[in-house]
Amino acid sequence: MQILIYGYGNPGRQDDGLGVALVQRAEAWAAEQGLDCLRFENNYQLNIEDAEAISHQDLVIFADASEEDIDDFCLTEVDGQGKLSFTTHAASPGYVVKLCRDLFDKHPRVFLLHIKGYAWDFREGLSDRAQKNLEKAFAYLKNMLKDPTKALESKEELKLC
Repeated sequence: MQILIYGYGNPGRQDDGLGVALVQRAEAWAAEQGLDCLRFENNYQLNIEDAEAISHQDLVIFADASEEDIDDFCLTEVDGQGKLSFTTHAASPGYVVKLCRDLFDKHPRVFLLHIKGYAWDFREGLSDRAQKNLEKAFAYLKNMLKDPTKALESKEELKLC
């Protein structure tokens, strides 16, 4: 199974860098474990070009900071119902999935890992509370990636929002 972990956000805006921080930790862990089926990307925002990148994968997990009312982290399955936002020049995960399907006729399974953030000021470094949520999300991701097929087949194993 080919898997892409893609974190996005701005590490210069405190907790907005949670997705990028998760990818950095996961990439180091995967190298230690010798997991060559995993690929990693990170960026400030998703772009339409990412549709091509995900078209080569079986499973994609986008990771991003969340301001939503969640406990620490959770997953949502991305269904390909998204829009391109002109005002922020950003593509949503759903829009990237839609482009992947429309342009390449590829249908990877895609999730968004929401990690709860609290601080959004213009400075680097995660807040203490966000760091704890990152640790929980990373532990969950490591467990999921040990046997992704099993994790995806079991609704109990997925921590859905």
